[in-house]
Amino acid sequence: MSKAIRIHATGGPEQMVWEAVDPGAPGPGEALVRHEAVGLNFIDVYHRTGLYPLPELPAVLGLEAAGEIEALADDLTGMDLAVGDRVAYAGAPAGSYSQRRRIPAHRLVKLPDTIDSQRAAAMMLKGMTARYLLHGCYPVSTGDTILIHAAAGGVGTMVCQWARHLGATVIGTVGSAEKAELAAAAGCHHPINYADEDFTRRVMEITDGRGANVVYDSVGKATFDGSLACLRPLGNLVSFGQSSGSVPPVDLGRLGAQGSVFLTGPYMLTYSADRADLLA
Repeated sequence: MSKAIRIHATGGPEQMVWEAVDPGAPGPGEALVRHEAVGLNFIDVYHRTGLYPLPELPAVLGLEAAGEIEALADDLTGMDLAVGDRVAYAGAPAGSYSQRRRIPAHRLVKLPDTIDSQRAAAMMLKGMTARYLLHGCYPVSTGDTILIHAAAGGVGTMVCQWARHLGATVIGTVGSAEKAELAAAAGCHHPINYADEDFTRRVMEITDGRGANVVYDSVGKATFDGSLACLRPLGNLVSFGQSSGSVPPVDLGRLGAQGSVFLTGPYMLTYSADRADLLA
């Protein structure tokens, strides 16, 4: 029997239990995937604690993995998938902390031979997040200045590399000198150690008082006010996480007072809901 890590109640890490879970045969529109590698992401913590509620309990955690298709439902037509294909996925429904699982087949992406399963499982969710941040929430281009919080993290290092490649000036916040070095190695022009410096003041110094075109904030409560203050008029604040806690209700008048700025709270699954968008 296959095993999986499930939670029967929300809470701390002690709620995770390694137990037998039979995935069953694939139902309509589903595939049965045998995992070779599983990705870990901060959203898994949100699900475990109940900050982002799962549809029901008990539940298998995890949104990202790579492996091989073992079985496909009979009703799948017009989809370039076959038993034995190496595939990866990222996104709902949860269930990747498992040896085998059923998943809607339209969420699967075939892997080229040049990408192994461990790399695929580590990059899908973070890479797709970086893409919608840079090309969906705001079209970063040459001459833009961006601020990315947690610049030494998984999403952060991808955003630093990608935004620099697009010609942007990249400012990033980190929590230590070691992380500043990681961010710089990934392409961040101006790492800011928030343990030593006020990031809002430093951003305004770097930009000669103009502020950033876009701020990508996955920290939430602890950084929201400072992020808003970093924006130039008509700038964009992208709040895509809350590792420090939920952002309190916002008076929309603050957006106008800051310079008619824009605020969005994106979700990766919205940007990849259609299979064509997912494959892109």
